[in-house]
Amino acid sequence: MGSCLPKLVLPMEWSIYTTPVERSQDQFDNLEKHTQWGIDILEKYIKFVKERTEIEISYAKQLRNLSKKYQPKKNSKEEEEYKYTSCKAFISTLNEMNDYAGQHEVISENMTSHITVELTRYVQELKQERKSHFHDGRKAQQHIETCWKQLESSKRRFERDCKEADRAQQYFEKMDADINVTKADVEKARQQAQLRHQMAEDSKADYSSTLQKFNHEQHEHYYTHIPSIFQKIQEMEEKRIVRIGESMKTYAEVDRQVIPIIGKCLDGIAKAAESIDQKNDSQLVIEAYKSGFEPPGDIEFEDYTQPMKRTISETSLSNSKGDSKTELKFASKSKGKLWPFIKKNKSPKQQKEPLSHRFNEFMTSKPKIHCFRSLKRGGAGPEDFSHLPPEQRRKKLQQKVDELNKEIQKETDQRDAITKMKDVYIKNPQMGDPGSLDHKLIEVGQNIEKLRLEVQKFEAWLTEVEGRLPVRGDQARRQSGMYEAQTTPSVNNCAQDRESSPDGSYTEEQSQENELKMMATDFDDEFDDEEPLPTIGTCKALYTFEGQNEGTISIAEGEILYVIEEDKGDGWTRIRRNEDEEGYVPTSYVEVYLDKNAKGAMTYI
Repeated sequence: MGSCLPKLVLPMEWSIYTTPVERSQDQFDNLEKHTQWGIDILEKYIKFVKERTEIEISYAKQLRNLSKKYQPKKNSKEEEEYKYTSCKAFISTLNEMNDYAGQHEVISENMTSHITVELTRYVQELKQERKSHFHDGRKAQQHIETCWKQLESSKRRFERDCKEADRAQQYFEKMDADINVTKADVEKARQQAQLRHQMAEDSKADYSSTLQKFNHEQHEHYYTHIPSIFQKIQEMEEKRIVRIGESMKTYAEVDRQVIPIIGKCLDGIAKAAESIDQKNDSQLVIEAYKSGFEPPGDIEFEDYTQPMKRTISETSLSNSKGDSKTELKFASKSKGKLWPFIKKNKSPKQQKEPLSHRFNEFMTSKPKIHCFRSLKRGGAGPEDFSHLPPEQRRKKLQQKVDELNKEIQKETDQRDAITKMKDVYIKNPQMGDPGSLDHKLIEVGQNIEKLRLEVQKFEAWLTEVEGRLPVRGDQARRQSGMYEAQTTPSVNNCAQDRESSPDGSYTEEQSQENELKMMATDFDDEFDDEEPLPTIGTCKALYTFEGQNEGTISIAEGEILYVIEEDKGDGWTRIRRNEDEEGYVPTSYVEVYLDKNAKGAMTYI
């Protein structure tokens, strides 16, 4: 009877089974650390590029400030000195350095847009992707852990039921062997043993089913889910490595792209250096400071050992009026046009003084013209520049006339702009009151009239000066390059004048006229041909404008143009499309972008 129930034995491999989840947990931890390290490397590279862009911006700013610092100030004496080729070359160098600084700004902008911004966005995407992959991995681990716990619970229940069935079987066998136990007690023990045996069988079946399910889940976990997650993490990491490599390549390409332009800037500096012409600069100095006076003649020897009348040269510093007819004729013809430092004797009968007395008188007397050095320092002089030599005075007067004409042109342009603005207000009353511009028109008209009176005054002085100079046409006065061609004939004329004098003497008036004939100026018509205004920025047309009035220009919506004159409160902005097309447009029709670093001129492309 005791052998009716089989004894359950627990399989050895089941009893010693270990947790499989620990096999993949360490790998996830390692991968998580490694991918976080990769993101840190990427962020470190982004920080490196960002600091490089800041250095480029700072360097470009310093170069622009340096270029601006050494630019000549407008309407100053320093600007006038930059007419020499060496100074022009220096200005070109400053402009090229300004463009050179612009290329460093381009480097900073390109690195920021192509590397810093792109990598920053990619890092955010990478963090999200990494978080998603490791979330899937943790979810898979939690699922296999749940399956493992279910297997452990089923196994412990099966083990417990087997032990209970074994004890019930032993108790039944003991009761069955005892003769003192009633048959009812033995039957009860047998039924209890059978019940425990059935429960063990059920636990065994449940454990077997749970084990099969766990093995299936474990196979899917280690052969499907985990490899897939690891593969995605690997692809993510490889993509990160490729991306940082591409960024390093872009870093080099950004520098390489500006090398040709930087080379052109350096070529421009070298070309400016080659354009320096020392002969031209010397000629400019000669033309700037030549006075138009004839140098004094030689001083004749005075013999004090013989009581004889000393012979005095007519062109000597000690020259005085004598009793001879020649001297009287010379005095009557010259009319005070002697060398400026010669002091004329009031009495023709006066005895000639020794040369030493004349020299002392010359040193203590006040000259008729101011010292050129004091003039250069900016000493005050008459408004008509009468303190200057003839040629210098003519140049100053001509320069003043040209400056006033420019002021008149500027006021005229302003008047035209106000007139156009008034016409716009008349046609479109909602834009403004036309009557509000009348006061401004009157004020501008008064300014123009004042400037024209000034021009007439200086032109009268200029005509007076040119009337005293030898007659020469405007073309001869303004054409350059005729100085050398006229020097030789002028020298010959001087010799002929000396010979053609009736009494053989050489008067100071003849000397001055011949000197002025020699001075065929090389003035270029630099004031007549006004250079185009430099661009100070760009603008974008917001609306289409039909420029039908004179001085306006038509624009199309979205068109990019160059700004050459800001709105001065009249509602109009002066723009340029190309070298031949420029005019005014309403300021409200365009969006203006001024170049804050512009140094008075922007290269027109």
